Amino acid sequence: MTLRELRYLVALADLGHFGRAAQACHVSQPTLSTQLRKLEESLGVTLFERTSRRLHVTPAGEQIVAKARRMLAEADAIVALAQSRMAPLTGPFDLGIIPTLGPYLLPWLLPPLERACPDLRLVVHEDLTEHLLERLRAHRIDAALLALPVENGDLNTLPLFDEPFFLALSPGHRLAGTKAAASQSDLRRERLLLLSEGHCFRDQALAVCGFEIPPDRDRGTDVRATGLETIRRMVAAGVGCTLLPAMALCGGGDRELDVRPLDAGACRRIGLAWRQSYPRAGDIERLAEVVRDHLPASVRAV
Repeated sequence: MTLRELRYLVALADLGHFGRAAQACHVSQPTLSTQLRKLEESLGVTLFERTSRRLHVTPAGEQIVAKARRMLAEADAIVALAQSRMAPLTGPFDLGIIPTLGPYLLPWLLPPLERACPDLRLVVHEDLTEHLLERLRAHRIDAALLALPVENGDLNTLPLFDEPFFLALSPGHRLAGTKAAASQSDLRRERLLLLSEGHCFRDQALAVCGFEIPPDRDRGTDVRATGLETIRRMVAAGVGCTLLPAMALCGGGDRELDVRPLDAGACRRIGLAWRQSYPRAGDIERLAEVVRDHLPASVRAV
């Protein structure tokens, strides 16, 4: 039994899918399947019940997975203890970031981060909040930049900055041509383009607009996409309107969109999340310091 096999075991238990577990472990699916089969044979127990529809962890498997998590945490702590004698943000560091933040913050952050921490070997993982939290708890990333709050019973969080929302319209839209703040009643009467389910930004946009449930698809008010740039281009073409975070409007967006603030001053709070057991507190403090020192003017440090 090896630590690598235990990592495969925990990944499959968390993700419930051989393909996704193999991808998370950076191996092929046959490799992961073979190693887990060997683990089952060496232990003499069945760890997973495989059906045509789902993969279930067996009762014996649940107990073994729980112990495997503790063993992996201890192994990671040994590595971190050895690294703790080095300066903060030295060596490998896996950072998660949500898709509605990554394309806009990373160009501001990475150059100064490389200058401030030249010995850092950063790996960035862009994914939805739910998946990043899974990766954190499975020790597959060290920290994540995401929208707060999050369920943090076993995680620490640190607020970094507030990012305002803006109403984005095509120049020919009936609400365009004024810099007056848009009201919630304005938003509720418009065709709102939203990200697909699973994006925390979708839920935030619905809350700002006063929707307790997603808009009625039959009225054509709910057009979903997987990325903000898709929505931004659809709005510019006159398909509807949307809410965009301030950093998504940097870099010339005002030439193709008409932008209005919101009368409620709505914003999202971005922060860092990491495991309470993470032993290198200096890494988190240094990363937070660099982020706060190199924010664009469109957001407010907290």
